[in-house]
Amino acid sequence: MKKSVLFMMMLCLGLTVSAQPKSRVVEDGGTGSYKAIMAEMEGLPEHTIFVPQDLSVFNAKHTLPVLVWGNGACANSPWEHMNFLNEIASHGYLVLATGNIPMTDEWYQGPMSRSEQQIESIDWAYAQNADPQSPFYQKIDVKNLCVAGMSCGGLQTLFNCADPRIKVLIICNSGLFNQQNANQAVGGMPMPPKEKLKEIHTPIMYMLGGKEDIAYENGMDDFHRIDHVPACAINFPVGHGGTYREAHGGEFTVPALAWLDWQLKGDAEAAKMFVGEDCGLLKREGWTLEKNTLFK
Repeated sequence: MKKSVLFMMMLCLGLTVSAQPKSRVVEDGGTGSYKAIMAEMEGLPEHTIFVPQDLSVFNAKHTLPVLVWGNGACANSPWEHMNFLNEIASHGYLVLATGNIPMTDEWYQGPMSRSEQQIESIDWAYAQNADPQSPFYQKIDVKNLCVAGMSCGGLQTLFNCADPRIKVLIICNSGLFNQQNANQAVGGMPMPPKEKLKEIHTPIMYMLGGKEDIAYENGMDDFHRIDHVPACAINFPVGHGGTYREAHGGEFTVPALAWLDWQLKGDAEAAKMFVGEDCGLLKREGWTLEKNTLFK
């Protein structure tokens, strides 16, 4: 993107414009209908947004559903997931990721994130949608909000699962620890007990990396315990790291986007990825799908 265009984009988004504004166009903006940008926002420290570059096409009748994201390794930056998150934003979503904007592709080294940052993202989305001075005024679909996260970010998501503003959940390469394996957790991770699962009040999808995924046993144990809300567990045999860093987020982006389109946009075509005897996910090589009795 040319500097002059980026400068105008920053103004449109209400970002602080300086000689070197903290924003970045990832993978040419993604493959969706709305080229995205990754940027910081005033009033939302320690967070990164991914959002369509042209907000003028959104209004009170054509709004942006929200994905709130927590990172793996409790990283306070979405450096490992920016291809994945940017791709989702390019399909018409506002993505609010925990942590500082990654301006390079280097491995993150810094302080750990906090579970509360996901709640800060939700609070911010509600405030921006209600503020006539905000570039997001009446453009955010706050009633259709997903909270999700990978590994430690998945634990943070489960820590926050009772928030009534949440419409749906995605737990990626993660699951709550049992007492028997709690010593495997990294220091600083949130450690809710398995009883926390009873606080889930929305549909939930576990997206795991197969039996090679270190979180497989924890995630599948969670899934088998959930009997009060619709739940499914999908697996793709790539291990704990998933495909987030691949071009446009790789294979994991396909079911994640379908789940969001179905649950947050009511897209009946996207629902076919998961429902029916001949569902789309099982036509894709390598994937498996399990559902509980409430999953329709």
